[in-house]
Amino acid sequence: MKFLDLTKVYIRSGGGGSGCVSFRREKFIEYGGPDGGDGGNGGSVWAEAVESLNTLIDFRYQQHFFAKTGQSGMGNQRTGASGDDIILRVPVGTEILDEDQETLIADLTEVGERVLLAKGGNGGWGNLRFKTSTNQAPSRANPGQEGIERTIWLRLKLIADAGLLGLPNAGKSTFLAATSNARPKVADYPFTTLYPNLGVVGVDNVEFVVADIPGLIEGASEGRGLGDLFLGHVERCAVLLHLVDGTSGDPIRDYKTIIGELEAYGGVLAEKPRITVLNKIDTMDAEEREFLKEELEAAVGGPVMLMSGASQEGVTDVLRALRSQIDDTRLREKKQDEEPAPWQP
Repeated sequence: MKFLDLTKVYIRSGGGGSGCVSFRREKFIEYGGPDGGDGGNGGSVWAEAVESLNTLIDFRYQQHFFAKTGQSGMGNQRTGASGDDIILRVPVGTEILDEDQETLIADLTEVGERVLLAKGGNGGWGNLRFKTSTNQAPSRANPGQEGIERTIWLRLKLIADAGLLGLPNAGKSTFLAATSNARPKVADYPFTTLYPNLGVVGVDNVEFVVADIPGLIEGASEGRGLGDLFLGHVERCAVLLHLVDGTSGDPIRDYKTIIGELEAYGGVLAEKPRITVLNKIDTMDAEEREFLKEELEAAVGGPVMLMSGASQEGVTDVLRALRSQIDDTRLREKKQDEEPAPWQP
């Protein structure tokens, strides 16, 4: 899948059509008078959140969106046709930013939500509009209003209930593959995950969405590795699952590295509820597990859970801990598998 979560788009609404200067001239009609029609309105540019998209890759191949100009007015009191609107269809969770990449124009978080980005220009009046009792043969008409041209940025922040954090090779993709139908790339080298993955996990007859993002390294906030731009995809999550690799040699340092990057990223991300899990415990004996757990709990200042995504040990307990931190309004009831009805001709 080609994933794109930030793109630049150039838009322009259509200008209004010019009004018409025309006079009625018919055989056997003694008094004609003005009959110039108005110009049509220009097309507007809208953005709409749709359900069937989860990437902005379509905007890589088309970045310019120009709405049609309204048609000019015509004689016989005929109004020009209005220009067609243009609708930018974006995934749910897309932020629309101004050219400075800081000013938020809109945040589309629900399916069907729309926002007007550039309004089309009004059509100009024809000379029929200027007829008065003292000026019965006006010879003036207004030009159409010009359209609006602007540059915007589209930034996608995936909608998920829980987000996975950790260094590369902490076991995030393995956890997602073990608990959902998602099939992220899993390998024994760093940065196997190059773009975010979403998976629907279920526990105790409820389902919620988990987001797996590429691993962070020390200095990610300064652009090292893949940077920290992918952290935007877990900003909307209700809870963060911080996976610490128990086989790394220094889990305490790994934990502090991720916390430091969250604080450097800013915003409310560092203040979100977090569940810390010591992963890959299938490679340790009971004594080593207990020692590393106590050391990590001292650094975290709270409880630490034990889990192995490869052997499924402790996975259910971790899912239940995540479920307890997610508001009931965000949870979905798990669909029960229905038995197929007997075949009938």
